[in-house]
Amino acid sequence: MNFEKVLGNRNGELRRRCIARKQISFPEVVGKLLAAGVEYYHVDYVGLRKRFYSAEGEMMATSINYEGLPPVAPEFDAAALRANILDSQRHGQPYREFTRRAMAGGVQGYIAFLRGKRVTYWGRTGDQHTEWFPGSGPAKAD
Repeated sequence: MNFEKVLGNRNGELRRRCIARKQISFPEVVGKLLAAGVEYYHVDYVGLRKRFYSAEGEMMATSINYEGLPPVAPEFDAAALRANILDSQRHGQPYREFTRRAMAGGVQGYIAFLRGKRVTYWGRTGDQHTEWFPGSGPAKAD
């Protein structure tokens, strides 16, 4: 897996682009992560960490370093989360703003299953919402 090149250190491509505030779409991020061998990643808003995992069992952790983030709200607001996701998909909302809104809407964390083409979000009481990547969905029963 080529974590270092894509997200590993200060020279990691995704990090450089984010620091330079160049907009990068979610599909582009997914493509680069898959090319680097990332199978899924976990975002922990309470611990302010992201963990990236390969199919071979490798893991890499990075910090979420945005200033001024709110605490995770006690109640999970699925409607607010859906609006937040749509703003990102349709209007290119920056990830920092997505993060702020998700935390304010009670999202404690999420796992993005890249090969499975879905993201599962959860709140502090176990409420959850699964969002399929655009154009994807559950397998149809035979």
